[in-house]
Amino acid sequence: MNNLLKTFRIVGYSEGVSFLLLLGIAMPLKYMFDYPMAVSVVGAIHGGLFVLYCMMVVYLKFNYRWSIQKAAMGIIASVLPFGPFVFDAKMIRSS
Repeated sequence: MNNLLKTFRIVGYSEGVSFLLLLGIAMPLKYMFDYPMAVSVVGAIHGGLFVLYCMMVVYLKFNYRWSIQKAAMGIIASVLPFGPFVFDAKMIRSS
């Protein structure tokens, strides 16, 4: 596996973890414990990783000649909890 796919996997895992932290820790801190700063910090980090992940999917689509379906699955995975992990296991490792 080359460096670009390794980088994409790292970004995907980081994006997935940041999404889970946002949903599982930051959101409860905001709404149950009145601590909105957690969402501000984790949300900003997640937002940056989300954009980077989507940009990398588009880049890989053209450079690796991914099908539209594979690229679409990558984008859809970015908005689902555990999505990047499943996409990595099913699509990236299998190719």
